[in-house]
Amino acid sequence: MSTRTLIRGGLVVTAADELHADVLVEDGRVAALAAHGTPAAESWTADRVIDATGRYVIPGGVDAHTHMELPFGGTFASDTFETGTRAAAWGGTTTIVDFAVQTVGRPLREGLDAWYAKADGNCAVDYAFHMILSDVDASSLKEMDHLVEEGVTSFKLFMAYPGVFYSDDGQILRAMQRSSANGGLIMMHAENGIAIDVLVEQALARGETDPRHHGEVRKVLLEAEATHRAIQLARVAGAPLYVVHVSAEEAVAELAAARDKGLPVFGETCPQYLFLSTDNLDEPDFEGAKYVCSTPLRPREHQAALWRGLRTNDLQVVSTDHCPFCFTGQKDLGRGDFSKIPNGLPGVENRMDLLHQAVVDGHLSRRRWIEIACATPARMFGLYPKKGTIAPGSDADIVVYDPHATQTLSAATHHMNVDYSAYEGRTVTGRVETVLSRGETVIDNRTYTGRAGHGVYTPRSTCQYLD
Repeated sequence: MSTRTLIRGGLVVTAADELHADVLVEDGRVAALAAHGTPAAESWTADRVIDATGRYVIPGGVDAHTHMELPFGGTFASDTFETGTRAAAWGGTTTIVDFAVQTVGRPLREGLDAWYAKADGNCAVDYAFHMILSDVDASSLKEMDHLVEEGVTSFKLFMAYPGVFYSDDGQILRAMQRSSANGGLIMMHAENGIAIDVLVEQALARGETDPRHHGEVRKVLLEAEATHRAIQLARVAGAPLYVVHVSAEEAVAELAAARDKGLPVFGETCPQYLFLSTDNLDEPDFEGAKYVCSTPLRPREHQAALWRGLRTNDLQVVSTDHCPFCFTGQKDLGRGDFSKIPNGLPGVENRMDLLHQAVVDGHLSRRRWIEIACATPARMFGLYPKKGTIAPGSDADIVVYDPHATQTLSAATHHMNVDYSAYEGRTVTGRVETVLSRGETVIDNRTYTGRAGHGVYTPRSTCQYLD
C-alpha cells in the first residue's frame, strides 16, 4: 500500500538552500518539494498532513562516530543499539555509523559479523559500520578490499592505546597504501600513545590520580604531533585521511596547513570540545570522571579555534563519539587511578540541539549547521543523497524542528542509557518535535512511536569528496 505524508508550512533548511516549501513523502522517500501556496503544493493530497508552520524542516542528522556496546577498559558502553538509536531519534539523528571492532589475531570479518549481530533487528533508526583495524597484517589488508566491496568503506586506526588498538607507523602506512588502492578512507585517532603512556606512569608515580590528570598527560602537543605524522604518512601513501575527534588548536592548524596544500585531509570535532573544557575535568568529588574521554577536553581557549575551523571548513564534520559509561559502576572503576576510568561521553541525543544553539549564538549559519551535522557526514561516508538532505529521491529522514522552544538538558529527561548528562542543567534553544525515518514516524510531536527493528543496515559507497 502506498502511503503519502505531506509536511506543510515549514522552512526547509538543507546545506544548500533555505526555502519556504511543502514536502511530499511517498513510500519512504521524498517525492517532491514545492513552494507554499503554489498550485503544485495546493494540489497534493496525503494520508497524513504535518503542520510545520513556524518550524524548520531539516534532514535527519547523520552521526558518523558512535560506539554502541563497545567493550572498553573491562566494561561495555552502556547504550545498546536499541537504546542508543532510540536516543538518537529523540535528538533528531536518523542515521548512525558505528564501529565494528577487529579482535587482535582474528579476521576483520569475524568482528564485522559480531557487530551485525548486535545491531540486527534492534535499531530504531538506520545504521552503517566503519571497521576498526586492531591488527594490520597481510590477511587483514586483503580483507579490507572485500569490506569496501560490501559497503564498509572506512577503517579506523589508533596511534593511541598501546596494547589495545594501537598501530605503529609501518602498519598505518600499509593500511593507508591499501586504502589508496581500494578507495577506502582511513580514520585516525591521532594521539601519541607511546609518549602518553610514559606521562601516565610518571603522573601516577607522583600520586596524581584525579580525573583532571587524564587531560594533563594527554598533551595538546601529542595530539598535534600525531596529527602531523598521520598527514605525512597519508601523503607518502597517496591516501585520503579523516582525523577523528579533533580537540586542540594546534591539531586544527596541522589540518589547515595540509588542506592549504590541497591534500585530501579532513577533520571532525565533537560537541564536548565545543561546549566543555578542562574545568569540567576538574570538578570535585570525582565528578570530573564523567568528562574523561580521549582526545581529552582542553582548556576553554581552544574552543575558538574549533569554531573557526568549522566556519572555514578546516573541520568538516561534527560527530559525537558517543561512548557512554555510567558514573556509578563504570566511571568509578578509576577512583584512585585516572588511567582506569573508561574513556567516553554520552552525546548522541544532544548533538543537533547543541549545534542549533551554536546557530543562535552566532557561531554557525543555519545551512552550515545542516552541512556539518547531516550533509557532509553523509557525503564523507558514501551515504549522500540517500541521507543528509531533503531532495526528490532521498530517504524521507526528516525532522520537524522548533527553533524557538527552550529545553534544559538533564539526565532526568534524556533517553540515553546512562546515569548522567555531560550537559546537565544547560538550557538550549531549539528542540526536535517530529522525526520521520524513511517516511515512518519515530517521534510524533514529542512522543516516541518508533520501534526496534525499523532501522536497517545501510551499505555505503566510498567517500564522495574523492570522486
